[in-house]
Amino acid sequence: MEQSKKFVDPIQLELPSLQSQYTEQSQLTEKLQKTWSDWQVELNSVQSKQQKLTEMRHLHQQNDEKLRTQLEEKRLAWQVAKSDLQHYSDQLNALNAKVKQGLSIDLVAHQQNLEKAQRQFEKLGAVNLAASEEYLEVSKRHEELSHQMQDLENTVTQLKDAMKSIDQETKKLFMNTFDRVNTELKDLFPKVFNGGEASLSLEDDWQSGVKLMARPPGKRNSSLALLSGGEKALTALALVFSIFRLNPAPFCVLDEVDAPLDDANVGRFCNLVKELSEQVQFIYITHNKVAMTMATDLLGVTMPEPGTSKLVTVNLEEAKEYGLAAES
Repeated sequence: MEQSKKFVDPIQLELPSLQSQYTEQSQLTEKLQKTWSDWQVELNSVQSKQQKLTEMRHLHQQNDEKLRTQLEEKRLAWQVAKSDLQHYSDQLNALNAKVKQGLSIDLVAHQQNLEKAQRQFEKLGAVNLAASEEYLEVSKRHEELSHQMQDLENTVTQLKDAMKSIDQETKKLFMNTFDRVNTELKDLFPKVFNGGEASLSLEDDWQSGVKLMARPPGKRNSSLALLSGGEKALTALALVFSIFRLNPAPFCVLDEVDAPLDDANVGRFCNLVKELSEQVQFIYITHNKVAMTMATDLLGVTMPEPGTSKLVTVNLEEAKEYGLAAES
């Protein structure tokens, strides 16, 4: 009994220090939560910009189709006006030619031509005496339609240039991110599997889709469907962390990602997390004992009595020191 009391007293003396550490950890957690919120706001801003660019592109496409329809309608109207203009011009030229010809012939020939023309007019029916005014009106309409067609063609050209600029900028951003993720994946995959290789490739062009090739050590190049469950999970982790390393957050939460892994693959997963923990703080939920041994701090929930839950926090380094002190 005396030895038990001597062992408890140092812990009670260090209780204020543990409470102070708990307060510091709480403040650090609040700071990390704020940093995470800032990163989330920035991510939402980038997604919002991307959504706006996509909506702008769709709007330009709709305007392009609308302008094409209007252009076709104006083109048809212009063709009708052009046909009318040619028709009235031919009539006016024919009348002018006949008048000039009548001045150079004698009265008899003129009378004969006049009778012949009268018979032709009778066959043709009523003569349009307003042809001259209609000609001027059609000419004016033709000029207005020509200006409208030119404006529409200029607008279509501007829309095509804007769409081309948006496509080029989108392609540039995508290919830059794609190349960086591919580089990170080629570097990270062999570390996870202790060998092998993985890479990303485009199926056709940058808009057609992305293929993932993974070859663990001792296997041929194959699709993900031919890999085991553990290999699929590790490959997915390698790809996710490759993307995550491009824009890392202060901390990362992993929830039961080691569930489909066996002990060997859990060890590889732990090595990957340990390497990346030099830059990012990881908080992961697990029931695997191997994964628990890689942590620096353990948080768990216990039920000392029915209906009552209690949060338990263990620092493995301090627990190890306490264990060595107790053995001594």
